[in-house]
Amino acid sequence: MLSYTFAHAIDDGQDALVAGRPATVQNSYAPNSEKGPSVTDQRQRFVFSCVLAPRPFHRDHEWLAKLFNNWKASSVVTVGSGRPFSATVTGDANQDGNNTNDRLPGASRNSLVGPDYATTDLRLTRRLYLGDRVKLELVVESFNLLNRDNQRVLITPDGFQSNSAQFIQTSKRIGINDFPVQYRVPSHPLRATDAYAPRQIQTALKLIF
Repeated sequence: MLSYTFAHAIDDGQDALVAGRPATVQNSYAPNSEKGPSVTDQRQRFVFSCVLAPRPFHRDHEWLAKLFNNWKASSVVTVGSGRPFSATVTGDANQDGNNTNDRLPGASRNSLVGPDYATTDLRLTRRLYLGDRVKLELVVESFNLLNRDNQRVLITPDGFQSNSAQFIQTSKRIGINDFPVQYRVPSHPLRATDAYAPRQIQTALKLIF
């Protein structure tokens, strides 16, 4: 089976409302400004899967059939482009009492794209017949078989986010505004800070009766 998907998901932050957390809308008086790529937006996705169950030997090669038949191999290969995230700012730059809804000035919601993703999963099974009704199945599985480093930026329940700057205030205040203030940008503001799981291998023994 082979599939390729090209898509573009756009919304106005409907995914931002998470129970028990403050909204991530930057300006509640201008919700239309939140329109942009959805956190579920993935432009390109390729998936290939296959199942191989060869039976090269038949009754005229009974012993060879017992050794080489009843094997099954299956695999899934997934490759996807990066997903969008927002360049957020810590420090409550817009002074609304919400530290989770501020973005870097000039950066719209989910305007940046994170690293791409690729993984190969493999499953190998061998079935042994212990009688007319009892079967024993040996299973070996590997996830991310090629041990690819699938990097990702910080992921929150609201999607992909990365703190690209910090809003620094001082103790001097005029009205509700602090003076002077500044944005402090780290040396590598948008680098990947985490990764998906490395290669994992598991074995299993299944009794079927």
